[in-house]
Amino acid sequence: MRGAACAVDVLVPTCNRPGALAVTLTALAAQTLRTLRIVISDQSDGAGVFEQPEVLAVLRYLRATGREVHALRHLPRRGMAEQRAFLLAQAGAPYCLFLDDDVLLEPDLAARLLRSIQEQQCGFVGSALHGLSYLDQVRPHQQHIEFWEAGVGPETVAPGAPAWERHHLHSAANLFHVQSRLGLDAERTRHYRVAWIGGCVLFDTVKLREAGGFDFWPALPVAHCGEDVLAQLRVMARFGGCGIIPSGAYHMELPTTISEREADAPRLLWGAVADRSPAP
Repeated sequence: MRGAACAVDVLVPTCNRPGALAVTLTALAAQTLRTLRIVISDQSDGAGVFEQPEVLAVLRYLRATGREVHALRHLPRRGMAEQRAFLLAQAGAPYCLFLDDDVLLEPDLAARLLRSIQEQQCGFVGSALHGLSYLDQVRPHQQHIEFWEAGVGPETVAPGAPAWERHHLHSAANLFHVQSRLGLDAERTRHYRVAWIGGCVLFDTVKLREAGGFDFWPALPVAHCGEDVLAQLRVMARFGGCGIIPSGAYHMELPTTISEREADAPRLLWGAVADRSPAP
């Protein structure tokens, strides 16, 4: 049965980034968690990234060393929400890790995320991305952190609400500065409250689907952003969600492939999709 032997399906959307994708896949190849399957959905121009030698080399390595990899072309482009909905439809494992194609992971990160979500029994656990080009730029005014002290629980965070300001913690290298100041390491992982997390989020697959997944995609124009945020808000309201610190995820800081960002999914749709979410 699809995904039956795997604990985690790693779901990677990609478009026109063969070099970055190859680096991300290499980091996945180094994960200590072996019970994972990798599903890549490519919407690149031309022949696509799977024809590029740097990507082919890592795909061969992953398969030769026993990793299950599915390299899928998914066209035409209908926007990132539809791309993520397509990836979610491929998931068969109990947990699914949505991972952007420009992220470096520490080798134990997938295992730490899995351990955290199983301990907390919440809807998602994520690792915010460090931007290490900002390592020398310390921003104390953006480093407030709220820990979950008694277990992660449901929480409603609406766009523009006071809790929305938590997103500043994930800017630049703020989280890296906080974890360094607190002296945290992988053996002392802590869970904290978030507005959302971009780039590296592990979901309970059933809970993500029960909260609606990315079923709102037809209500958005093709050019949009924030679809990952909206899905997380819905999951968090029903099942709870959190970030882990230390994070263990690093952003390559490449230019975004989504240049048109006027249509922001949570600000456009939060009220409508929140009202339609099934009751717990």
